[in-house]
Amino acid sequence: MVDGENEVPPLPPRFRFRDLLQGEQTWPNDDKVQVEFYTNENTLKERLKLFFIKNQRSSLRIRFFHFSLKLLSCVLYISRVLYDCGPRQLCLDCQNYTLFGIDCPVFQNYTMFGIDWAPVIWVDRGVELWALQVSVAVVCLSQTLLLTYLSYKGNIWEQILRITFLLEIINTVPFLITVFYFPLHNLFVPVFLNCWLAKHTLENMINDFHRVIQRTQSAMFNQVLILISTLLCLIFTCICGIQHLERAGRNLSLFDSVYFCIVTFSTVGYGDVYPKIWPSKLLVVIMISVALVVLPVQFEQLAYLWMERQKSGGNYSRHRAETERHVVLCVSSLKIDLLMDFLNEFYAHPKLQDHYVVILCPTEMDTRVRRVLQIPLWSQRVIYLQGSALKDKDLFRAKLDNAEACFTLSSRCEVDRIAADHQTILRAWAVKDFAPNCPLYVQILKPENKFHVKFADHVVCEEEFKYALLALNCICPATSTLITLLVHTSQGLEGQQSPEQWHRIYGRCSGNEVYNIVLKDSIFFTEYKGKSFTYASFHAQKKYGVCLIGVCRGDSKTILLNPGRQYTMHASDMCFYISITKEENSRFNFQGDRCKKGSKTHLPVHSIIASMGTVAINLQDTSDTPSRSSTLSVPAEPFKCSSKRPSIATVLEVPVSPILQAGESDQSEDEAAPFWDDQSSDGYEYIMGYPPNLPYIGSSQTFCHLLKEKMPHCCLRLEKGCQHNHCEDAKAYSFWNKPIIVSAETAGNGLYNFILPLRASYRPKKELNPIVLLLDNPPDAQFLETICWFPMVYYMVGSMDSLDDLLRCGVSFAANMVVVDKESTMTAKEDYMADAKTIVNVQTLFRLFPSLSIITELTHPANMRFMQFRAKDSYSQELSKLEKKEKKKGSNLAFMFRLPFAAGRVFSVGMLDTLLYQSFVKDYVITITRLLLGLDTTPGSGFLCSTQITEDDLWIQTYGRLYQKLCSTVGDIPIGIYRTESQRPESLESQLSVNVDEFEDVREQPRRKSMQWARRLSRMGPRLTGRGAERCGQQRASLLPRSERQELAELVKKRMQNLGLYTAGHDDINGSQSSHSYVLINPPPDTRLELHDIVYIIREDPLSFIPRDVDSRKSSLGNTSWTGD
Repeated sequence: MVDGENEVPPLPPRFRFRDLLQGEQTWPNDDKVQVEFYTNENTLKERLKLFFIKNQRSSLRIRFFHFSLKLLSCVLYISRVLYDCGPRQLCLDCQNYTLFGIDCPVFQNYTMFGIDWAPVIWVDRGVELWALQVSVAVVCLSQTLLLTYLSYKGNIWEQILRITFLLEIINTVPFLITVFYFPLHNLFVPVFLNCWLAKHTLENMINDFHRVIQRTQSAMFNQVLILISTLLCLIFTCICGIQHLERAGRNLSLFDSVYFCIVTFSTVGYGDVYPKIWPSKLLVVIMISVALVVLPVQFEQLAYLWMERQKSGGNYSRHRAETERHVVLCVSSLKIDLLMDFLNEFYAHPKLQDHYVVILCPTEMDTRVRRVLQIPLWSQRVIYLQGSALKDKDLFRAKLDNAEACFTLSSRCEVDRIAADHQTILRAWAVKDFAPNCPLYVQILKPENKFHVKFADHVVCEEEFKYALLALNCICPATSTLITLLVHTSQGLEGQQSPEQWHRIYGRCSGNEVYNIVLKDSIFFTEYKGKSFTYASFHAQKKYGVCLIGVCRGDSKTILLNPGRQYTMHASDMCFYISITKEENSRFNFQGDRCKKGSKTHLPVHSIIASMGTVAINLQDTSDTPSRSSTLSVPAEPFKCSSKRPSIATVLEVPVSPILQAGESDQSEDEAAPFWDDQSSDGYEYIMGYPPNLPYIGSSQTFCHLLKEKMPHCCLRLEKGCQHNHCEDAKAYSFWNKPIIVSAETAGNGLYNFILPLRASYRPKKELNPIVLLLDNPPDAQFLETICWFPMVYYMVGSMDSLDDLLRCGVSFAANMVVVDKESTMTAKEDYMADAKTIVNVQTLFRLFPSLSIITELTHPANMRFMQFRAKDSYSQELSKLEKKEKKKGSNLAFMFRLPFAAGRVFSVGMLDTLLYQSFVKDYVITITRLLLGLDTTPGSGFLCSTQITEDDLWIQTYGRLYQKLCSTVGDIPIGIYRTESQRPESLESQLSVNVDEFEDVREQPRRKSMQWARRLSRMGPRLTGRGAERCGQQRASLLPRSERQELAELVKKRMQNLGLYTAGHDDINGSQSSHSYVLINPPPDTRLELHDIVYIIREDPLSFIPRDVDSRKSSLGNTSWTGD
């Protein structure tokens, strides 16, 4: 009711109409005052100022009109010179001069200083030309006076004494005088000076033009324009001045004057044309002096701007952006290694050869980078722009809205990696805001920052991939080498000229990469439409040598690795396969049946063996293409009649249930798996589930082995006992498997991705290794809450610099020692010195524990040559020479033959940069890599694991038969082999000679002196008996020469005894490194299997079916366990 009473009723229509007619007069309130704003702009002066000066468009039109008038006045002057009849004519009938028929009684004497000035003062100007010049002068003077009035701010002399105003008065006022006194219309006026006014107007016009289009041209363009206009004005002024003054002398024509000025200003000076009278000579001196003052200043400014432009990089023109294809690389600081890795990997693809790379970096170009970009190979392809991705004008300079992709990389060498991620996030946001349709590729260092750039098309988190690779290296040897070779572009030509056989096959297999093709468009897989996945994979590998590893439904974006035997291939499926090159670049030579009467068809040996159901027979390959391996033979020892002969079942063509297929396997090869209770030896009960506490947003949801009840935080610390646990070292825990030790600086969220693959549900429970985190700094409560749900995960505060800390955490019996590069050492004055501390510590660890498997992460890939360094090892020196040869050939994988890398003992996070670059061409490579590493789990998709070849498995003989055996029994897809071979005897001799040389150089002379001293004492002193003789014998034994290995082993034993640790089982002598290991990706089917070969396999998802009576799946590969929980 209150609101209704206070509401004012609307006025009747008649009152409103009256108000409309009478306006404000109907309001009875006299207190209201009408206020008008901006009344100062309503004056005539302000309106004129708005039209002539403030408004950019109208001001630009007026200046253009004024510029045209100045050019017109110069053209009229040239016309007057060309149509001039010549110098004055003297009237002989009178004492006065007559100039072109007009009496000039005012001037009686024109001679002064010996020069007749009449031709200089008077000219021949027609009435029509005079009228045009007067009209132009009136308009120009009126405009100048108006602009001077509008620009007046209280100081009139400042406006009058301007050079432009004085020149305008000189060129226009004389014409106005001739209007009032016509006999003076032939008076000479220096109209050619209007060129300087035209130059001034042109500069103002360019400024107005920039304001109109809201864009600023480069300062280089403006300076070049000023320089050219200044030079033209000097030459034009000199030409017109010399020509006019010489009317009283040599009477030069306009062409002769132009010729004289060009020859003079170019410092040629032929001397055939020269000024005759002194005014002309004086003008030449003045003009040369002005040129010597003005032009060097202009050139200096131009050179300065050019140097600054070289630093900033200039612009990428709109025309080039619309006609060419380019990508933009945004980085905070550009290092030469980062640049070369990007360029080599980006331009390795044939279809990217016509692309340009525009680098946008806020720092000045480095000297080494500038030197590289001057190489003709890159100077025509790479454009460096100094600018920030946070500024729209710099993004516009790079024409990001027309780019095909934008790569935003983080600086991993920063001290504060979180701050580096924050900068990358802002750059990614700025790029997405400026060009929403531009594909964005982002590299992030910390996993907790990944969700900020989730909108990007492709994201690579460095710590996620790094820790997952290091974890898989512990259970699948050399996984880092396998992934690195898969994502690098290579043609498999590395090492083909080496005398070492393993170099040739290793280099050839390194050319394998992952490709994709639609099944209906493929020659490789089109015949397997409607067949099972394992059938298609096996027969494609047998027939074409390609390895089918995954598929993607045509109506889905989910990639499945080895979807299993129950999967049916469809025509619209996208097939992912490993091959030397993609199918589009392959040529197929189909050879038909070459049958003659009475003859048989000869097939390749690997095709015959793969299709057999019995043991391999000694067959010769009579095809035109020779086999890479030796001829297959029957096993040396024949099978007994009572024993069952091993066989390989054929791969079924029709998709079947994995349970039925498993039941059809050879029962004679099955062995009962030991019963494994859910109650572990440490007293905790295990369950399957998802981790309850995720360390960061966007963590992978992986089904894992977990504890039913979380472990107390006090029990997580390895070296300190508590009320629940009294163990103070790793040996006291009595682990059933050897532990995996991780040495890191801090307990970051990335360590979660190290634990996750090692505790995944598809890992057999009895194969779980304890994980010990050796941390320099104590972890926070959040990290402890995350890891307390995982079984057998402990931490210890210590450093790998301390031998005591290493011994307490179980390094003497550990399965693997993972050394993570510390963030605090990533920055150094010299870039490559960032790995110095890590390399030296690992070398010390290698000397103390030679049998320990050490996996090291380095910042720079070039430093991996220092791992397990031996200065006098001739074999390592030969590998160094081979690496240099491969670099000269332009290989992207020149470091692949280094023994630590080939064996998977060293890994550089810089190798992951290639993963992001590859995704520009292969948008699936990041997804497949994440599935292989276990970072992502997709229902129905397989996982990467490995199995070892034992003596009981050598009857299989070849990789092709192994492929068939795995596909037909358990549905696994092999993708490669990790092989370990003994080094050549020459290399062993070189190592032995190195040890002997080192021993003789360091210890021979002191030991000889000590032995001589001991003999001398024995001769001089009396002979001892009993305990004295025994004590003397021990002292003599201690003086005998010992190897460095024995001394180090003794040191370790003493430290273990001092710490109260068990020394039993410590390997103190066996540390000889007499073997090398390497990875073979997708080897040929006829590759012979060797003892202790480790086969990489992609196993089908165990959760994709429900097992009934198959509690353990064990292949025919000897004692290798295939048990699933």
